[in-house]
Amino acid sequence: MKRIVTLSLVAIACLAVQAQDKNVTVLAQGNRYWIPTPPTSLDKKTKKTIAVWPRTEKDDWFEPSGLVVDHVPTVSSFAEVFPDYVDFLGHDDDQYMPMPWRLTEENGETVLHCYLKMPADIVGNFWLTDEEGCLLDKETGISYRARRTEPDCYYKRFAFKGKKGDIVDFKIFFPKLPETTKKVAIYGVPNWQLRGIEAVINRQLSGLVYHGTVQYYDNIPEFHHPTQIVEAKDYDKDNFFTWSEYKYAHLIKPIPEGTMAMWLTPDATYLALATEMNWRREYFGRGGSTILIDKQGHQYKCKGVMDYPDDTLFWVQGMSGDYFAIVLIFEPLPLTLDTITYIVPEGEPFKANFANWSGEVKSDISIKELRDNQKLFEYFPRRIVE
Repeated sequence: MKRIVTLSLVAIACLAVQAQDKNVTVLAQGNRYWIPTPPTSLDKKTKKTIAVWPRTEKDDWFEPSGLVVDHVPTVSSFAEVFPDYVDFLGHDDDQYMPMPWRLTEENGETVLHCYLKMPADIVGNFWLTDEEGCLLDKETGISYRARRTEPDCYYKRFAFKGKKGDIVDFKIFFPKLPETTKKVAIYGVPNWQLRGIEAVINRQLSGLVYHGTVQYYDNIPEFHHPTQIVEAKDYDKDNFFTWSEYKYAHLIKPIPEGTMAMWLTPDATYLALATEMNWRREYFGRGGSTILIDKQGHQYKCKGVMDYPDDTLFWVQGMSGDYFAIVLIFEPLPLTLDTITYIVPEGEPFKANFANWSGEVKSDISIKELRDNQKLFEYFPRRIVE
């Protein structure tokens, strides 16, 4: 018996993308589990290759059913289902074989797709699932049980035919998960190591796999909203009495001024800037023609500033030594980008003490590092010792 191994940690690439078929929503997927390819033999009479699947826990409980499935649904390639498949896994040889899966919502049901590259023309001693197949909602404790399979091999040890190298698509059907389901554990599919593996489900997330890293959309960031205490009236950049004023900013722990964090969502990119208060009342100006530029020269324009005026000067009340976040909102960035350049054109001169709206360029900033910085911008209430 050949022991099942994994070439790397089992990684759940949890996605929520809309498939090309309008009736299909991808909820989650996993595609980093591999096993050694079963040995094959050649039937001299039929000239077909034959592989006997390694034993599973079910071998001791169920006798072979004699069922031979002639037609299993197929996909053209793993890349059809998993973008950048070969690049992600690093290799694609015959010594090991991947066992990826995908959880979808289709036509009012939840469907677990279990993919397999045929190691031979005929595969024997195979098992898919039985009544143990289920999706357990980790929040509510509700169990959604397997209803049927395609092809019909539910509760059976069986053989199936195809063509060596074909990518077959076994399907297990469950009741539709509620829209509110956030995380499930998948049970009862031992050949794909689904014995309680957790999968996060967020219908507002999306993602692709690139260079060994799961790229996914973030949720829209949540920040403490400042209170406007003075509304701009007849705004004049040269008259600070006409500027709007705010207090109760989103405070953060002290970090170097200008530190950035980024959130990528399908509709917008959020870029938080760490801002230092040197006085109890200080003016700022952000947004406007600030842009992000990728290596191909594509520009992503600033759409506004969260909770503060865009491209106008404004006051913020606080205390000297405060650090707070100003968040710019840009057009959405593709998930495929590795770096970005941040450009702030110089603002128009204005009349105020120490007046300055200077330009700034930060080149080739790592987007991964920006996203890792999200934790630096958690709300941190002011703490004072007198």
